[in-house]
Amino acid sequence: MSFLKFASRSLFPLCALFAGLPTQAGNATVMQAAQWCAKLTPRLPGISNSICQDSKLMPAGVSSLRGFPLLARQIPVARPVSSKPPLRVLLMGGIHGDELTSSSIVFRWMQRMNTPEAQQFEWSVMPIVNPDGLLAPKPKRVNANGVDLNRNFPTPDWEKDAPKYWKQRTRSDPRRFPGHAPLSEPESRWVNDEMVRFRPDVIISVHAPYGLLDFDGSVPAPHKFGRLVLNQVGVYPGSLGNYSGLHKNVPVITIELPNAQKMPTDAEVQRIWTDMLQWINGHVVSQSGAARTRSAALPASDEMPQRLQR
Repeated sequence: MSFLKFASRSLFPLCALFAGLPTQAGNATVMQAAQWCAKLTPRLPGISNSICQDSKLMPAGVSSLRGFPLLARQIPVARPVSSKPPLRVLLMGGIHGDELTSSSIVFRWMQRMNTPEAQQFEWSVMPIVNPDGLLAPKPKRVNANGVDLNRNFPTPDWEKDAPKYWKQRTRSDPRRFPGHAPLSEPESRWVNDEMVRFRPDVIISVHAPYGLLDFDGSVPAPHKFGRLVLNQVGVYPGSLGNYSGLHKNVPVITIELPNAQKMPTDAEVQRIWTDMLQWINGHVVSQSGAARTRSAALPASDEMPQRLQR
């Protein structure tokens, strides 16, 4: 047998083995996605297993307290509109596990990521920030530690203001417990780490059920997305709007859908999406490479509003 024939026969099994690795890894991911979606979709109004699996979510390498993988999708810019860096948009839903539509609408919007309007941006999408709350026997606002993740971000003077606000203003409401320390929870740490890694120019956080827009930031606020009208409800110790919009100077739009369990109509889902993209394109400025500084004085804890308690 010639050397070339021996070499080709010897190397063929190795080549076949390594050639199969990406396929095997891809098949494993598909199987995992099917398992995740089988658990998630019964809780997500309007989201089928096929929509869930087509979302191309991937585990971020971090798990919830109960071991469910925290899922995200990174979408690079596909249609750059200029030589400037593309705007980076962090889109998230489900930070409160009982606000089911806040996750569902993010899945619906992921189906629209191939449109020209969306392809001009770079996206980091986190549709289910609090899977343990969503998957609890009865969906609940807090995570498995009983912490309201939207009160767990490290706003200035958190150690003084967050416990005081919780005890005095909410009367120790267990649904709004801020935790024992800022970023004490794996889910809030994941969001914070992604903010550091991705360096978004704007954050879109979806909630329910107050049916309005809230905004924290130094750029002009949006007035209306679909039927949702701006109604700024103020800031809270440990909230994402306070932490990012005021302290980090990264604008935060809070979209409050009108119902936590019933999705808006398809037409309204589209209108909110279209208006949101138009606002981002017209008002958000890329801060790539720029130092972000605090743009506004934060109110003292006894000045914090208590209207909606979202």
